[in-house]
Amino acid sequence: MSYLVLARKYRPRNFEEMVGQEHVVQALSNALTTQRLHHAYLFTGTRGVGKTTVSRILAKSLNCQGPDGQGGITATPCGVCQACRDIDSGRFVDYTELDAASNRGVDEVQSLLEQAVYKPVQGRFKVFMIDEVHMLTNTAFNAMLKTLEEPPEYLKFVLATTDPQKVPVTVLSRCLQFNLRPMAPETVLEHLTQVLQTEQVPAEVQALRLLARAARGSMRDALSLTDQAIAFGNGTLVEAGVRQMLGTVDRGHVFRLIDALAAGDGKTVVETSETLRRDGLSAASTLEEMTTVLQAMAVLQAVPARADLAGGTDPDAAETARLAASMPPDETQLLYSLCLHGRGELGLAPDEYAALTMVLLRLLAFKPSGEKKTLNEPVRPALPAERTVAVAPQAAESVAPPVVAATAPVIQPPPGHRLPVVEPPALAQPRPSAATMEAARAGPGVVAMQVRVQPPPGARDMASDKAAGTPLVTSEDGDFWHDTVMQLVVAETIGALTRELALQSQLVARDVDQWLLRVERESLNQAASREKLQVALATLGHGVRLAVEVGNVVDSPARRNKLAAEARQRAAEEAIRNDPLVQSMMRDFDARIVPGTLRPA
Repeated sequence: MSYLVLARKYRPRNFEEMVGQEHVVQALSNALTTQRLHHAYLFTGTRGVGKTTVSRILAKSLNCQGPDGQGGITATPCGVCQACRDIDSGRFVDYTELDAASNRGVDEVQSLLEQAVYKPVQGRFKVFMIDEVHMLTNTAFNAMLKTLEEPPEYLKFVLATTDPQKVPVTVLSRCLQFNLRPMAPETVLEHLTQVLQTEQVPAEVQALRLLARAARGSMRDALSLTDQAIAFGNGTLVEAGVRQMLGTVDRGHVFRLIDALAAGDGKTVVETSETLRRDGLSAASTLEEMTTVLQAMAVLQAVPARADLAGGTDPDAAETARLAASMPPDETQLLYSLCLHGRGELGLAPDEYAALTMVLLRLLAFKPSGEKKTLNEPVRPALPAERTVAVAPQAAESVAPPVVAATAPVIQPPPGHRLPVVEPPALAQPRPSAATMEAARAGPGVVAMQVRVQPPPGARDMASDKAAGTPLVTSEDGDFWHDTVMQLVVAETIGALTRELALQSQLVARDVDQWLLRVERESLNQAASREKLQVALATLGHGVRLAVEVGNVVDSPARRNKLAAEARQRAAEEAIRNDPLVQSMMRDFDARIVPGTLRPA
C-alpha cells in the first residue's frame, strides 16, 4: 500500500475543514444556501492556501446528490454520493481542470470551450477550473471572453491564479474575485497539532512552531515540511532535529547577539558570529531570527501590556521582555533596519559570515555614545589666531614674515547654556621683533607659525568699502542718473560691460550735449562701452556725448542699490526677530536664527 503524503491526505473535503479562509468560506456558503450563484469565480492567493481545494469543494456543492440521491445545491456536500466521490478522485466527467501553465495557447482554450455547448452528463453543472490562469496568452484570453461573460446556465467557470496583476481587466470584470490570505503561524501551528495527533506522531510544540514559521503562510508547505521532519526525526519531532533540518539558528545565539549589541560588547558579537560559521548555520537565517525577535521587542517597548498576553504562548517571551527593557527603543529600531537591509548584502559579500559580522558591527559603529552631543553645547570653532602649524626652524627662515601665534583661552560653556553665534573678529597681524626673528632662527624644536586664512568671497570688497569710509552724498544729478540707469537695466537695452559702467559711475556734471561721468576703475573706461551707453541713452531721448574720468565715486546707482538692499535685509531680520511665534520658539525650544539664511521677499 503506497503512502499518501499529509498534504493530500488531509486536504479539506468540505468548507468546515477549511482553515484560515473564513471570509471566503462564509461568502460561498451564503451564496450556495440562498442560491445566488455567479457564473464565474476567481480565486487569488499565494501557493498552498487552498485555491484548488476551494474549487473542488465548490464543484461538489453544486453537484452533490445527497446520500439518498435526492439532494440539491448545498453548502455542506455529503462526500459519499457518486458525484462527491468522483470529484475527490478526479474522474468526474463534468468537472474539468485545465493547467494554464502547460496549456496556455488559444487551441487548448478553444478545445475546452467546445465542450461548453454540451449539457452535463452526470452532474447538475459543468465546472471548468483553469489553474494559473494568468499564464494564458492574450489570444487565449480573448477567445474565452464571450463565453465567460454569457455562459450557458449549466456552466460555471472557476479561475485560480497566484498573480492577479497579470490577468486582463476584461476577465476580472466578469468574475467574482476572492483573495485567499496567507495563514498566520498560529493557525498553521494549531492545524499541525491536530494532524499529528491524528497520525499519533509525538511532537514538541517548539518544533511545530519552527515548522509553522518556515511555511510562510502556506498550509501545503507546512504539511510537506512536517512530512520531511517526521522522516528526519524517525517518527518524532523534536526542536533540535527540526532546527537542524531547516537550518534555522537557535534563539540562544540570537539572544546572545542582541544582548551583546545592547551592551556594546563587540568581542562577544565576533565570537558568536564565528560560532555560527563553525556550526554551519545560515547567516540569512540568523538575520531573519533577529528581525523576528527585534520586532517583538519593539512591540513590547511600545505596548508593554503585550508581555502579559504573550507570556503563556511564547516560551521566549520572558527573554524577549528582558532584552526589550535593556535596549533603548531607538537602538531597537536601528538594529531592526540594519538586519532587514543586511539580508540583501549577504549575496554581495565574498563570505556571508563576514557580511553578517559587518552588519552586526555596524550598530556598534552607529551606537550613540554615553554623552550625547546636544544643540545646547555647540563646539566653538577655532579663531583664525588659534589655527597654527608647526614648521622646522630651517623652513621658518623662508617664511616671511613668521609670526608667533597668540594663544587665546578656550571658554568652556556651562552645561545647558548656549554660546551666541558671532562672527570672529578681525585680528591684527603684529610684526615680530628682531629678537623674535633671531630666536626663531637659532632656537631648537619647532616654531608656531600663524596660518593665513583666505577671506570669504566678497570680504575684500566690503573691506575696501569700509576703508573708503565715504558716506553717500545724494544730489539732484544722482537721483536723475539713478532713475535713468534703472530704466535702461529694466528695459535690458544695455549689455553686461555697458551695464557695469552705468551702475558703477557717478554723474558729475551734465551740459546740453555732453555729460561727465566718474568711475573708480580704469577698466570700466572703455570706448566701446561709452558708445553703447550713448546709443542706449539716445533711446530715452538723451542724445548726448559721454566723457568719463577716473576718481572717487560717492554716489552711484550700484551703491544706492546696495544700501537699499541692506536696508531691506535689516527690515526683514528685524521683522523675524520681533515675530511673536519666532520669539516663543526661541524661548521655549532654544531655537536660534542662523545668520545669513534670511532673505527679504
